[in-house]
Amino acid sequence: MNRTHPVVRLRVPTDEDAFVWHRVFDDPDVMEFHGGRAAELSVYEELTARQRRHDAELGFCLWSVLDSAGDVVGFTGAQPWPHAWGPAGEIEIGWRLGRAHWGRGYATAAAEATLERLRAAGVARVVAMVDAQNARSIAVTERLGMRLVETFTTPASERQGHCYRLEL
Repeated sequence: MNRTHPVVRLRVPTDEDAFVWHRVFDDPDVMEFHGGRAAELSVYEELTARQRRHDAELGFCLWSVLDSAGDVVGFTGAQPWPHAWGPAGEIEIGWRLGRAHWGRGYATAAAEATLERLRAAGVARVVAMVDAQNARSIAVTERLGMRLVETFTTPASERQGHCYRLEL
C-alpha cells in the first residue's frame, strides 16, 4: 500500500513543549510500552532541555512533531542510546505520538524526515529499540526499511524487545 503521509514539521522542543508532551502523553494507551503512565512534568522539562542541548551539540535531537495546523502532536527524532545496557554508542531513532494521531501516517512521515536530517548530519546508522508487543512501532520500522538484528529483555521491566537497525 502506498499512501500519502500527512505534512509534518519538526522543530527543536521549546520549554512550552514539555507541558504539551506531558499532556499529550498522559494517556494509558500512549504509554502502554513506556511504563504505563506519563512521567511527571519535571521529567519532560528535563527531556526537552536535554534535546535542545543535543540539537546544539550533535545537530539532531528528539524534535517536536507539528501537524499542518502547527499543533504539537508528539515527538520523533534521534539521540545517543542513553542506557548502560543495549546498543551502547549507537544513535537511537524514536517516536511517540498522541493517541488522536495514530494510524494516520504521522509517525512514518516524521521518522522519514528524521532520517533525512540524520543523513545530512553525517550519522551512518541508527537503531530503534521497540517493545516486542508494540505492533504499531514495529510497522513503522518496517516501513522505514529497518531490519531486526537482536531480541532482548529490558532489565527494568523484563519485557521482550527488538533492536532494529538501518544503515544510512
